[in-house]
Amino acid sequence: MASYIVRRLALAIVVMIGVSILTFLLTRTIPSDPAARWVGPHARPEQVASARIKLGLDKPLYVQYYRYIRDFLHGDWGHSIRTHQPVLRELFSYLPASLELILFGMVIAFALGIPLGIISAVKNGNTIDHLSRVFSIAGVALPTFWLAMILQLVFFKELKLFPLAGRLDMMTSVISPIECVTGFYLIDSLVTCNFAAFGSALYHIVLPGITLAAFPLGLSARMTRATMLEILGEDYIRTARACGLREVKILAVYALRNAIGPVLTVGALTFAYSLVETFLIESVFAWPGLGYYASNAIMTVDYPAIMGVTLLVAFTYVLLNLIVDITLAFLDPRIRISYT
Repeated sequence: MASYIVRRLALAIVVMIGVSILTFLLTRTIPSDPAARWVGPHARPEQVASARIKLGLDKPLYVQYYRYIRDFLHGDWGHSIRTHQPVLRELFSYLPASLELILFGMVIAFALGIPLGIISAVKNGNTIDHLSRVFSIAGVALPTFWLAMILQLVFFKELKLFPLAGRLDMMTSVISPIECVTGFYLIDSLVTCNFAAFGSALYHIVLPGITLAAFPLGLSARMTRATMLEILGEDYIRTARACGLREVKILAVYALRNAIGPVLTVGALTFAYSLVETFLIESVFAWPGLGYYASNAIMTVDYPAIMGVTLLVAFTYVLLNLIVDITLAFLDPRIRISYT
């Protein structure tokens, strides 16, 4: 097991180094002058030259990369060219909004997707199974931005049930502002007993949360169905049924427990993927999260911010993948034996 963990850690480090090199080179090939953006549009040539030295842009690329990685490992992710603020501080100020949206969407996705996949597997081949598969395929196939705009059109413009955008309505933010504890509006409003703000935050997160949940819901439903169909054909399931065990116990205790591994693997990777998928959703719903920060960084060619967002997403994806691999290796010895 120790050998397996060391190999997975080494592979994760190699992936992160590769991502950092690729991102660093791409941000340096963008046709823009970061030094000129740092000092402003009306700067004199000597000010631009001074900024170039201050930012280290006068050094060779390999020196710039070495300095960036050295500072990165010490917690200095650079300063935003647009705001002149530390990138790491800005990332942590925008990240809670994105994480709250992702967690809300993932709870909806797996709370509905896993039962839907189980029902589809149990009712294999009948009308319920066909409808379930159509629903799950639609969730995976529909473009996120299109689904977001359709939900806005139906539930905001036509039915007037949910707000168009934002995390909180203007009146509530003025009368009952949320005291920041974790950055998660739903949690902070409950902790501080600000129930008016909690209602408004929950009201605003429903549409973007459903939009984000569509893809993982369809994916988890299809994965659960496929693994459950395989498990339900095993001999020990037929033996349990022959012994007269209740069908609910067979499905929950014996079948689902053995089928949940691949679903959890896909779920963890989908969580990391949602950090990128939420960029479009945040743009449509004006959600002030990491996607909003990333889009502003790209539009203004703010390469330290672009590097920070990219490495944060890559690190999250690699870390979750590593955790899932190690967890599955603990549960299934065949996985780690195959690496020896």
